Amino acid sequence: MGIMVQGKWQQQDFAGRNSKGSYVRANTAFHHSIGDADFPAEAGRYHLIVAHACPWAHRTLIVRALKGLEAVISVAYVEPLMLENGWELMAGGDPVTGAKYTHQIYAQAAPDYSGRCSVPVLWDKKARTIVNNESSEIIRMLNSAFDGFATKQIPDLYPEHLRAEIDAVNDVVYNNINNGVYKAGFATTQEAYEGVFAVLFQALDEMEARLGGQRYLTGPRITEADWRLFATLVRFDAVYVGHFKCNRQRIEDFPNLSNYLRELYQWPGIAGTVDIPRTKQHYYGSHTAINPFGIVPMGPELDFDSPHDRGRLPDENG
Repeated sequence: MGIMVQGKWQQQDFAGRNSKGSYVRANTAFHHSIGDADFPAEAGRYHLIVAHACPWAHRTLIVRALKGLEAVISVAYVEPLMLENGWELMAGGDPVTGAKYTHQIYAQAAPDYSGRCSVPVLWDKKARTIVNNESSEIIRMLNSAFDGFATKQIPDLYPEHLRAEIDAVNDVVYNNINNGVYKAGFATTQEAYEGVFAVLFQALDEMEARLGGQRYLTGPRITEADWRLFATLVRFDAVYVGHFKCNRQRIEDFPNLSNYLRELYQWPGIAGTVDIPRTKQHYYGSHTAINPFGIVPMGPELDFDSPHDRGRLPDENG
């Protein structure tokens, strides 16, 4: 765990907090776009560095799979454990970037970079630099910038007529659920924990109610908002309930959310982007301040392949 300071790796607690003990997520630093003059859409030119455990990285794997871009954009995975050197590339290193650790990738892109060396990273093999390390921006690039190379045709995940509603849902989900579980898990005071705990479950109650009368978060059509929520829901019962103390209810205890989670998991190509054993190994083994002995729990038993009832609600095809 640590950050880069003026191009040098420094080990430290990766979880930033304010004076009240509340977790504060650091901003991302690279925000170029595919389609810019310096970064044209090309097959084989770009490379993703991701973690199985990371919900932010998972978003990018999901859209890559939905669009059939596996042969267009290569992927390197990091090891489950994130310890004194930060994220370590699997198999002894990444042959594309030549890096063993993600902080070395950041140093190649910006020798004086200061900040967290997070995943996902979208890397340009030709320019040998980071295009973008903000998952919300990367998924929108994958949604449309590589359409000329995509092998699967899916409806636009960010259609013009739904953008205002998608953005509004994303705002609630990101602040109160995606990031909310981290705010609860990394809180260092009872007051900070209890405050975000209440907000987290209020937001889950809101999504449960929303899904009671419509198939997806913005209506009968699936959008990026659904996949952004999915990345947290699929980790919730295995990790966030116990490790992050988000234990008012499991997702399995929400009738609509649990069925919705199973429907999205069963979409073609999505199950292959989920790795619960590595996810558990990362959280329970890396966060030694929360789980000092690194013991990974054996449960819970999860069956995302069991039948769901979402067919009772119409989708965009009726």
